Amino acid sequence: MENSSHGTIYGINGPVIKVRGNHAFQMYEMVLVGHDRLIGEVIRVFETETIVQVYENTTGLKPGEPVISTGKPLTVKLGPGIIGNVFDGIERPLERIAEKTGIFIKRGSIMDNLDRNKLWHVRMLARPGDYVNQGEFIAEVKETESVIHKIMVPPGIKGEVIEAVGDGEYNIDQTIVKVRDGKTIHNLSLVQEWPVREPRPYYHRLPLNIPLITGQRIIDTLFPMAKGGAAAIPGGFGTGKTLTQHQLAKWANADIIVYVGCGERGNEITEVLEDFPKLVDPRTGRPLMERTVLIGNTSNMPVAAREASIYTGITLAEYYRDMGYDVAIMADSTSRWAEALREISGRLEEMPAEEGFPAYLPSRLSEFYERAGRVENFNKTEGSVSIIGAVSPQGGDFSEPVTQNTKRFVRCFWALDKALAYTRHYPAINWTNSYSEYSQELSEWYSVNAHPEFMDKKAKISRILQEEEKLLDIVKLIGSDILPDEQKLVLETARAIRQGFLQQNAYHEQDTYVPIKKQYLMMDSILRFYEKAVKLVSIGVPVSVIRKSGAFEELIRIKYNIPNDDFSAFEDLNGRLEKILEEIEAEYKK
Repeated sequence: MENSSHGTIYGINGPVIKVRGNHAFQMYEMVLVGHDRLIGEVIRVFETETIVQVYENTTGLKPGEPVISTGKPLTVKLGPGIIGNVFDGIERPLERIAEKTGIFIKRGSIMDNLDRNKLWHVRMLARPGDYVNQGEFIAEVKETESVIHKIMVPPGIKGEVIEAVGDGEYNIDQTIVKVRDGKTIHNLSLVQEWPVREPRPYYHRLPLNIPLITGQRIIDTLFPMAKGGAAAIPGGFGTGKTLTQHQLAKWANADIIVYVGCGERGNEITEVLEDFPKLVDPRTGRPLMERTVLIGNTSNMPVAAREASIYTGITLAEYYRDMGYDVAIMADSTSRWAEALREISGRLEEMPAEEGFPAYLPSRLSEFYERAGRVENFNKTEGSVSIIGAVSPQGGDFSEPVTQNTKRFVRCFWALDKALAYTRHYPAINWTNSYSEYSQELSEWYSVNAHPEFMDKKAKISRILQEEEKLLDIVKLIGSDILPDEQKLVLETARAIRQGFLQQNAYHEQDTYVPIKKQYLMMDSILRFYEKAVKLVSIGVPVSVIRKSGAFEELIRIKYNIPNDDFSAFEDLNGRLEKILEEIEAEYKK
């Protein structure tokens, strides 16, 4: 693995070191730094010196220590054992490091990314004489009860199978298939390596016309996200970013979840590490960790590893996409990742751009978000990577560079609002500042799978909320008593939409997840009632009379009172509400 190229440290500035000597380092090559063999990556190459960023703590490193080339870029190992594991930003298994070094990671803790001794039961698919191309399945391993791990021919390799083992127990290093390509023979095992900064190849891109169903009403109905799309959740401290991502991880109809805790506080990551193993997968009734990968890189861990962590996460996601899985990757948060870029850029003495961030911040963000997509793989399966990035703007200021640049590369923006969070309205997604550009492409899916009128009802709900926004400005100035009854009815209906439809209780058994058909029926009931109430108001019935009937409260309680698996109760509800309005009309006409 290693070659003779090496240099000598002559300058150290935090995680950035300068190397001189007789060397032939390459850009983005992985190197081993110092006597402790710390992991680093070449980020600049000059004629007489090389700049390396080190992914570990450089305390105690001295000028004169050697820097050794490995001859390959920063790569991750891809094979059975990833699912259910907890890694740091450069795919070192944290649990196994803790067993070896204690609760703090010791410097130079080079450890196998995946367990090389564990035996996996392999079911062989390839036979001698078969011709295989890149991406084709040659074997299967039951990685967890929820995930079948498909062993693929690595990208760039094709040829005739000349040897294949039988079904049985093998570790990740044992050769299971030999492929001859011309005069070259490739020994294929259960594992392959891939450089994290390079997107994995696929056959071709597919249109983003299938939604990522989350069971969260404000997302699925008003601001839907497509499978293979990219979304951002920006919000200040305490607005519920992490809980929203937990809900998405638990309920989104993705097969695999990759959660990257990037630069968040240690106790917050600890919470995630404690909570995820306890979460039950609603699809199988088994632990959610059986289809989840966690990458933890806290704010007190080496800053350069934070910069690498989202590339590690997206590479793992692409690997499972290649097997034909739908993968959702949660990056929490890209702001902390951008701060790592800023710190390294400052130590490199680069010219700062807006708010001290490097000028290449937009291109790095685009590199990450544009690795999302729904694709047809070389093995004829379809897979997707959906990226949901949390953004933590300081002071909740959405005009800062990370939020603004993120908006350029995502088509779905779920803006969290501190004012909503303070009133205990969760998810605290502001329906005025949020948007989704996927709605048009997803409209056909909703028409076929939810209801032909789904998009029409959604537009009506949005119009009522927009009208409420305008009326509230007037109410602040002159009070609500002066408004005509038609506008008072809009305010009351919008309140029912906000509290009964947009607000959702993550801890309520019935309300934590709502199927898409129930979401449509809830909208339908609210709008039916509103349209009939408009007719009453037009003949002079005061809104106060309708309010006293308790009908609005009944609409708000739909989310708790009607079960998710029996929609017949909606007919009874609509009949009851209609009867209330008929009685009010009859009373008024007397």
